Amino acid sequence: MNEVNEKINKNIIDTEEKENLKGKIVINYLNKLKNPFVMLSVSDVSKDLHIGINQAYDLFKQKDFPTTTIGKRKTVTLASYLLWKINKKESEV
Repeated sequence: MNEVNEKINKNIIDTEEKENLKGKIVINYLNKLKNPFVMLSVSDVSKDLHIGINQAYDLFKQKDFPTTTIGKRKTVTLASYLLWKINKKESEV
């Protein structure tokens, strides 16, 4: 039973270390940007992900994507987009 508890505790610590490291990497990268709150358009995201404009619009409709709607225009901040992208890549691994 102690071995099981030790493995569980080790997994929790490993997960916390990964989260801390990921957070430090993101903060370090965001500090290097002039303005991490610049707004990206659907077109910007489409170009970055190398997907079509219709796929980008579908992406902006997804619940897990951090979209901001201003009037009829859909945008996303650079900081939240990068965080979403990191989390998406991490979940694929």
